[in-house]
Amino acid sequence: MDFHIKNLGKPTYKSPLVEGYAGKISAFVEEGKRTFYKTTFFEDKGSRSKIEESFELAGARESIFFNPENTRVAIVTCGGLCPGLNDVIRGIVMECHYRYNVKEILGIKYGYNGLDPDIGYEPVVLTPEIVKDIHQEGGTILGSSRGGGDDMEKLLNRLLELDVQILFTIGGDGTLRGAHELAEYAISKNVPLSVVGIPKTIDNDISYIQRSFGFETAFSKAVESISAAHTEAEGAPNGIGLVKLMGRHSGFIAANATLAMSHVNFLLLPEVSFDLYGDNGFFKHLETRLKNRNHAVIVAAEGAGQDLMDSDLANVKKDASGNVVLNDIGLYLRDKIKAYFKEKKIDINLKYIDPSYIIRSTAATPNDSIFCILLAQFAVHAAMAGKTDMIVGMWNNIYTHVPIEVAISKRKTVNTNSRFWFNILEATGQPLSMKND
Repeated sequence: MDFHIKNLGKPTYKSPLVEGYAGKISAFVEEGKRTFYKTTFFEDKGSRSKIEESFELAGARESIFFNPENTRVAIVTCGGLCPGLNDVIRGIVMECHYRYNVKEILGIKYGYNGLDPDIGYEPVVLTPEIVKDIHQEGGTILGSSRGGGDDMEKLLNRLLELDVQILFTIGGDGTLRGAHELAEYAISKNVPLSVVGIPKTIDNDISYIQRSFGFETAFSKAVESISAAHTEAEGAPNGIGLVKLMGRHSGFIAANATLAMSHVNFLLLPEVSFDLYGDNGFFKHLETRLKNRNHAVIVAAEGAGQDLMDSDLANVKKDASGNVVLNDIGLYLRDKIKAYFKEKKIDINLKYIDPSYIIRSTAATPNDSIFCILLAQFAVHAAMAGKTDMIVGMWNNIYTHVPIEVAISKRKTVNTNSRFWFNILEATGQPLSMKND
């Protein structure tokens, strides 16, 4: 895996930040300064860390590639909504305008589709006055959509028409794949276009980054639904609170919300298969829980239990981003739980909560807002220095540059052999396995 970052050329302009931070060398990062990916080792075995397994440090450079007064910047937000989108947009605009004095900042409407002249969305000029209060609202003032990132020639030509030298792409796995292809295509055409991504994935499933923005807000907001489910479950005989949370392939939201609100008795994740029936199946354990405690709280990530539901592989539906449209595990479990206990002649009181769109559209928490503005600032520093085909991330609480190709090489999932997973088992009290074999 190549962790080195692509550069458009030698930086020859003095950064405008140099005067503002005169004599403050610590305000800048020297080129070549890196931090290791693997930070733990066995004392008796020694440690031989490889330079290839390290990240370039994020931060302002004293010399930059682009002349700010001739530089036009564009920002695009893609995919589903996520807390913090407006915070990142605002952070980029403020940094570009006030710190680098760039020529102009354009907002591309409705994702990559906004770069398709055949669709006809016109970009908007973003100024500090326009974005000054947007961080107090959820969503994105630019709008968002899926797809539209297939024709690299069309996208690059539109950016050239707009005289854009830097493109900030804010999105998840699909968005970053499009950004990677665009960056490579621009290089192949000798076009000095910097493409810098800020990873937006509410599921926190981008590899080689500690967390993505919006994730903390998401699981913090999810706690409210778990609390409500617990109250409902305790308020009735054989009460069951069932909460479905986001997490298509990675159950980080459900897992972190479960730990934050320690009222959950069963956590169902995409990473852990389970049976419904049988002596060690989920329903048997749920029945035992009700007999012993008279109530139960269940949290299921949306990608959990997909193997339990009927699906015709020949007719799998996909959204515009190419994601498989999942079966609804929440409704499936709700109906199956009711049917199971009805057959057992056990009266239950089940309340089902799905807060997905409430969580997606909420404004970022203060700590997430801090994270968003720092990611935005570091993204601008990287782009102005001529970095491309990269994202800004964090690793071991250090802000880093990660090649997009590395970030999208695999999906980050909950490690069920990790201490984190065992912490969850200890908090919920559920068995290590709910499989019969």
